[in-house]
Amino acid sequence: MSTFSLIISSPDGDLYRGEASRLILRGAEGDLAVMAGHVPFVTAVRKGRCVLEDGEGLRRTGLIEAGLLTVDREKTTVLTTGVHWKDE
Repeated sequence: MSTFSLIISSPDGDLYRGEASRLILRGAEGDLAVMAGHVPFVTAVRKGRCVLEDGEGLRRTGLIEAGLLTVDREKTTVLTTGVHWKDE
């Protein structure tokens, strides 16, 4: 599966930096998924469920706080106050 560069960052530093095959979270208009080759856009992130599938196929699920999602051709960036992964 194709991957894209993903950075999830908080005021405390990067929470994730690496390749991802899919990111699912709640945007301003509802739930959305970002995959490789997604059209560039910017949206607010609403507090809710977050699913990250990394470049090796490992899946992490958690609760993301509000923030901002930016998708461009080189990378996808999520700026948030925090993510609480279920496996941590």
